This record gives sequence, C-alpha cells and structure tokens, in this order.
Amino acid sequence: MRSRRPSGQAVAGAARPFGPADPRFVAGPQAAAGQFDSVAAMMRSPLRWLALAAWVACAPAWPGAQAAWDGRWVGTWAAPPQAAFPGPLARLDDRTLRLVVHASVGGARVRVRLSNAYGPGPLRIAAAHVALRGRGADVVAGTDRALTFDGAAGVVVAPGAAVTSDPVALAVPALSELAVSLHAIGRARAGTTHALAQQTSYVAAARGDLTGVLHWRAARRIDDWPFLTGVDVEAPADAATIVLFGDSWIDGDGSTPDANARWGDALAARLQHEGGACARISVVAAGLAGNRLLHDSPVRHRPRAPDFGRALGESGLARFDRDVLAQPGARAVVVHLGNNDIGLDGGVAPADETVSLQALVAAYRELVARAHAAGLRAIGSTLTPVQGTTLLPGYDTPAKEALRLQVNAWIRDGGAFDDVIDADRVVRDPDHPARLLPALASSDHLHPDDAGYAAVAAAFPPGLCADLAAR
Repeated sequence: MRSRRPSGQAVAGAARPFGPADPRFVAGPQAAAGQFDSVAAMMRSPLRWLALAAWVACAPAWPGAQAAWDGRWVGTWAAPPQAAFPGPLARLDDRTLRLVVHASVGGARVRVRLSNAYGPGPLRIAAAHVALRGRGADVVAGTDRALTFDGAAGVVVAPGAAVTSDPVALAVPALSELAVSLHAIGRARAGTTHALAQQTSYVAAARGDLTGVLHWRAARRIDDWPFLTGVDVEAPADAATIVLFGDSWIDGDGSTPDANARWGDALAARLQHEGGACARISVVAAGLAGNRLLHDSPVRHRPRAPDFGRALGESGLARFDRDVLAQPGARAVVVHLGNNDIGLDGGVAPADETVSLQALVAAYRELVARAHAAGLRAIGSTLTPVQGTTLLPGYDTPAKEALRLQVNAWIRDGGAFDDVIDADRVVRDPDHPARLLPALASSDHLHPDDAGYAAVAAAFPPGLCADLAAR
C-alpha cells in the first residue's frame, strides 16, 4: 500500500543535514568602541527602515533558481535546539509564531531550519514565511516571502527530526533583523526551543494563519525561539561561517535584551566594519545555557539542587557534530566551554559526574581533532572568572578557581588549538583576577555586559578572515 502525506505538507521523518595562540589583541571596551559601533548603531536607529528599503530596492539582480551562481550556503543565524525546562509545555495549537533573529551576513536567497528534536509528538507546520523585520511584530512591506518544504506549503516534522525549507529569493542585508513566521497546527507543544534568546519574539493573539500578515495588532511576547534552529543565506563562493560553541556566554547572557549585543553580534559587527573578506564571514552561535563539555544536563541532580531536566543539553562532546560541523559553510569554531563542568561539580551535578584537568584536556583534544578532520580551524577561548557569583550553590570555590587556572594555562600553551582568544585576560579585573572587571561585568558576576562582549569580540585573532576565505 502506498503511503500518502497530507495535502500541502511535506513529511520530515528523519533528521536532514543542516544543509598556536596569537597574543595580538585589543583589550578593553574603549578599544572595542568605534571599531564597529557605527554599523551596529545604524541598524538600531530609526533610519534603519529607510536603509533596509533602499537596500532591497537597489540590490543587484541576484541570480535565483533559474540561473547558476557560484555561491555558497552559510548560516547567518543559529540557535541549537534545546529541551524545554521542567514544567508544562507551551501550547501553540493553531497559533502563529513570529520569531525575530539577527542576521550576521547578507545574501541573495534564504532558507530556514526547524527542529522537533525533543518534541512529544509530530510538529505540524501548516505555513511558514520569512521577511525583514519592521517594528515590534511587524514586517517590512514588500519583503515577505512564503516558504515551502519539498515544494509543499507545510511540513510534518517527526519527533527527533529536523527539516530545512526550500530556498527563496530575498535580499538579506548584513546585520539586519529577520522575522520567521510559523503557523503551528494540531497538538503543538514547544518541547523543542532555545530558552535564552535575549530577544523578544511574538505569538499572535488570534488563532489561525497570520504568517503573511504584515501588521499584527496584538501579540503576546515570548523570550525564547521555539522550533527555529537556523537561518541560512546564499552568499559569495568565498563566504565562510565561524561557529561560537559553548555555554551561556555564547547565548549572550548578561547582555541587553533586544539590543543584539551578544558576543557573536559584536563580532559580526566588527567583521562587517572591517570589510573585504571579513564582511563575507558569518558568525553563528551554538551556545546552551549551563552546558558542559563532559556531561549531559544533570537529570540526576543532588538533593535540594535545582532541577534543570534535560534543558542544559547534551554534552559538548555529544552535540559537536550537530551544532558545529553541520552548520552550513562552517570553516572555524571557537570553543568556550568548561566553566560549568568545573562550577557544577560537587554542587548541582551528581557525585559520579566529576571533572579533572586530564578529562577536560582529553575532551578539548577530541573536539580539535574532529574540527580538523572536517576542515575547520579550531580556536580556543580561555575560561573566565566566576568569583562572586551566587547563581548556583558551590559554583565558586578556591579549589575550582585553581582548576580553572590550570585549564587556562593548557589552553594558552598546550598547542592543541590553532589560535587562542584569551577571554580571561580581556575581562578579568587586574587587581582581583578571580573576578570579572566591574566595568565589563553584568550583575550576576558570571557573565559580561554589552561592553564585555564587545571587548572579547575585539580580541578575535587578526588576519583570520583571509585564511577562512581561502579554505
């Protein structure tokens, strides 16, 4: 008997493929300021809308599906799929989501990636659109595009699966904001999301398909990204993607919400400001709050410790292939992971999930080897100070600080990484090196603020753009 799919819907039943140290760095927020502020400030100003309209109207006739073009798909934005935190799942039956994301590079065509990695049942998307984002939940007139999946308007994504839309022609400016609208039908539960967005998105107040509606009169605000895991653009053939891989630092925890001031945003703005080959380098984030290098989310936790369920994600070792190597156009990875391995040990994590210098070093070497085998440049980031944080019990102890210093000495001098970003030296207080510098720290004393992330972006290894473009 032949199987049949619902009219107008594709079926995604299995995951489809998504698609030594350099001491020369500029440290401090004053050095970072002015290198890329002009670009970022333009995109936040009221003149942004005129700039977007002019860009779309005057953009060259990018070749579409009818003409061959020697281009390359790169990720312009990404967020790894994440299991929801313990508790009732958000109900999105017959609701339209409008998810706002920040593009790092521009391109001629666009496609989106959806995931049902942790869903309790099939995810049914009846319609999907992409557009340049206007104000609030609105989109820019003339930029809205309907998406298809294997030619169908909708798609059913099986539990554990992922899907990539068909490409659609849309001139996407670098550093612009995009709105991806999804109409979910059936029993839609947000078991798969990305919790730490630092960005407001929207759920339409009215039921039904509002994916193609430019202006939403009423909408409920959300601060996560359900189902959406990536947006890719077709860029010039020498374009490349840098993947920032790690924990809540990569998510931009401590940065100003809705300001696109995360580490990756600051780095993307810097690259666009530098121009040339750097302007064709995209930056995507593959961070998960609380994520560890060696162990999965501590489902078995100590008594009276917070219950995170599966929300802190699989270990960095387990998710590296999915969240880094499978990123379209990936040519380099920055690894900033290990603080939570140290901090959660003996506190939240169960007694058998211990950490040591030897175990962390072996894991870093494994990630570097896998990156090199896939043709990626591997860049290490030193672990940053945590003294003074009270977010989790037992996260900061003298013994853990001693281990952090040992790990950083190996990252700097071990020779495994192709380059090193010494984030520790950039953001630590010179007078109290176990603490973040107050001028660069957020209120939790664990994550930087906007200036801190900009300072680390300014420490990116120089001369890397040309190397990535040549790969």
